[in-house]
Amino acid sequence: MSQPQLCLGLVRHARLRPRAHAFSYGMFYLRLPLRSMGAHDFPARLIARNRANALSFRDSDHGDGSTPLLEWIDGLLRQHGVLDVDGEIWLQAMPRVFGYVFNPVSFWFCHRADGALRAVLCDVRNTFGERHLYLLEQGAAIAYGSELRASKIFHVSPFCKVEGQYRFRFLRSSGKDGERHLAKVDYDDLDGPLLQTSLSGTAQPLRDAAIAWALLRYPLMTLGVMARIHWQALRLWLRRVPFFSKPLPPQEKVSR
Repeated sequence: MSQPQLCLGLVRHARLRPRAHAFSYGMFYLRLPLRSMGAHDFPARLIARNRANALSFRDSDHGDGSTPLLEWIDGLLRQHGVLDVDGEIWLQAMPRVFGYVFNPVSFWFCHRADGALRAVLCDVRNTFGERHLYLLEQGAAIAYGSELRASKIFHVSPFCKVEGQYRFRFLRSSGKDGERHLAKVDYDDLDGPLLQTSLSGTAQPLRDAAIAWALLRYPLMTLGVMARIHWQALRLWLRRVPFFSKPLPPQEKVSR
C-alpha cells in the first residue's frame, strides 16, 4: 500500500529569446496516493487534511472543488475514453503553508493495475484565478521519459502568446536518498523553442521530521512562489521583453 510522500526539490526556468533569462529555486511538494489514502488524514502531526495546520492539504483546492477527488478524476478519465486506470493515482502538488497556496501546475499521474503509467492530467493555473486541464494520454501505456505534446490554448504568462505547443517528459529513478522525480515542460511558440522548465524532487515518507526540515528551509514557500512570479515578470518587463495582453479564456475545461 502506497504512502504519502514529501519531495524536496528544485524548480528551473529558462527563457531562450528575445532576451536570455533563467532562474531556479528550491521548494518542496507533496505526492499523494489517492486510492491508498481514500478519505484518511495524514500520519503526521504537522500536516492536516481539510483543516488548519502548519502544512495542510484541502481537497477543495483540486478537482472541481466539491466532488471527492477519486470520484472526480475517475469520472474525468471516463469522460475522455480512458477506461483502464485501475491502479494508483498520484496527485503531485504543493500544500498550503500556514494556510496559503498557489499551484502554477499540479500533476495527476494515473496508473493501471500493472503499474504502467496510463495518463497524466496537468492542472495549470494563472495569477488571474483561471485554470485549464491538459490531459496527456495516447491510448496505451506511457513510457517514462517519452515525449508527450499538447497545443497551448491557455494564457499563463503575459510574455508568451497563446500559440504553439508544450512538450512534456516525466522521469523517475531510484537513488540512495529515495525515489527521484523529474517533470520537464518545454514550450515552443511558432518560431521554435522558447521556454525550458523543470521540477525535480526526491521523495521521502511524509513524517514530522521531514516536514519540520522543509519548513525550516522554506518557511514561506507558497507566498514566495507568488512573489517570485511577479518579480520575474518585472525583470522581463524592465528588459523590454514583448508584452501580450490576456485573451479571453478558453471555453473548454480539458484539452488533449
